[in-house]
Amino acid sequence: MSASKPQESVEVRIEPSLNEKEEEFVVKRGKAVLQSLQKLQIHCSENEVPNIALLGSGGGQRAMVGLLGSLVQLQKTGLLDSILYLSGVSGSTWCMASLYQESDWSTKLETVKDKIIQRLSGPKVSWRDAFDKLKKYYYEKDYLSLTDVWAAMFVTDYVKEIDEHKLTDQWKQQSKDPFPIYTVVDKHCKQSKDGDPWFEFTPHEAGYSLTGAFVKTSSFGSKFENGRKIKNQPEIDMLYLQALCGSAIADGDKDKKVFWEKIKEFLHPFLHKRETVMFKEMRKEDPKSPPVDQCYQVLMDLVDMNLSVLNDKYPSDLDKSIRTKLNKITGGKRQLIFQAKTLDLTEKEAAKQYMKQYTEDVCNDLSHCFSFWPSDIWRRIFICMAQWIWGRNYDFLHNMNDKAVPSTLLESETRDFEDAGLLLNSPYFSVLRKERNIDLIISLDFSEGDPFMTVKEAAKMCKELNIPFPEVNIPSEDVKKPKDFYVFKCRNTPTVIHIPLFNVVNCGDKIEVWRKNYKTFQGPYSAKMITDLVEVAGKNITNNKDRLLEQIRLAIGPKIH
Repeated sequence: MSASKPQESVEVRIEPSLNEKEEEFVVKRGKAVLQSLQKLQIHCSENEVPNIALLGSGGGQRAMVGLLGSLVQLQKTGLLDSILYLSGVSGSTWCMASLYQESDWSTKLETVKDKIIQRLSGPKVSWRDAFDKLKKYYYEKDYLSLTDVWAAMFVTDYVKEIDEHKLTDQWKQQSKDPFPIYTVVDKHCKQSKDGDPWFEFTPHEAGYSLTGAFVKTSSFGSKFENGRKIKNQPEIDMLYLQALCGSAIADGDKDKKVFWEKIKEFLHPFLHKRETVMFKEMRKEDPKSPPVDQCYQVLMDLVDMNLSVLNDKYPSDLDKSIRTKLNKITGGKRQLIFQAKTLDLTEKEAAKQYMKQYTEDVCNDLSHCFSFWPSDIWRRIFICMAQWIWGRNYDFLHNMNDKAVPSTLLESETRDFEDAGLLLNSPYFSVLRKERNIDLIISLDFSEGDPFMTVKEAAKMCKELNIPFPEVNIPSEDVKKPKDFYVFKCRNTPTVIHIPLFNVVNCGDKIEVWRKNYKTFQGPYSAKMITDLVEVAGKNITNNKDRLLEQIRLAIGPKIH
């Protein structure tokens, strides 16, 4: 665990204004946008340059590749240099993380694209490298959550790398690219519908978008008391940020089976003959040391027991096996505490609580077995699985006294964060901050299901929050057969362009075929799938270049600050 001397200065900023460094960038970027508009034969004064935000929705690897294909064509058509902000949710942030590894990526996007596709088409991150990364998270941080496990075990399977860049360091190299905003939601606020759920990460600050409460991005996750840092934690890296943004699994139980299966896959090498050599040597040196290989067998049985219950099967044999092994391991000195209730699979919530308690009790009984490197990691992971803990970090607003901040954000020592797509699968609220003064929003929608859900939900939420947003009306016949370009505008609101990924223009009558081939939770795409998806996503830009130019022209006007 890392710690430091208390810091005297107040690092938390509670005010709705933009960070000074972001303001500086906006001014600089505005001049570059003006030049790009002139090249596109769009003429205006410096004070009339429209602030344009490009949004990438969630959608796993489909969103990652779809955003890449869209950006490539925006660059080729000369439109990319007119974008001020690039904001992403979930899978789109995976693309963003890859792009911003490269200094001034927008000036050499074809080369960067090829490099990314080559990596995505290549081999997985090895089991050993992934587990080493998980150990690093475990030893460096006060809180290990399933987001760390998700990063090492799952996200690496899709992005094919362990990206240890930091958002703050990465941005120092940039000068000619749109300003990136990565978005998540505060799980407690989302569930309780109290406080501000919308949370953003920029190269300079991380914090609550609508409340206007921020901390330096490099200090996110560190421990604060009344606005002052009292304990350092390492700055989160881009792999963790991609897992935090892309954790759609975090909200429910339906995908727990997938997670348990992956844990089982990762546990297996510890039971392999080569992995047990260390345990045998330990037994020779200290005959009283716990039989760690048997402890791992208990964990494997515990995985199978959880899977059995999730599959509505009574795990009687597994329960008996676990109790017998625990009794043998402890020499009869320790017993599984949880014996009072009987598992009833007909009561779903009761069965869920039973397995939560059962899993925790088994892990507690194994605590003496896993008190040395690297075994205790597994016990911690299993407890996180039982409690379903995602994105847990210290609350930088803890015990502050500020009426501008909802009390729910001040009371707890920790906050849990998860995929923003679980509330709204597009990062509208990051760019709808009044102080960002956005004139035109281009929303690239890579969602699964209703291709208009994001824009309809955004309009509904904005109405409830009194945030200016145009009225959204979708022809009923378009829901199943969407077109490739929609414009929503009203007086005194930003103009919103909505572009569904798969539509009747770029897919013809094969929309459902494309949707079926590119599911959110399927395995990593093949090289051909990636190339095809880059192409089909790019068509949405090339086919609509003139329409985009028209809306940019209409967005020109004097800035009101």
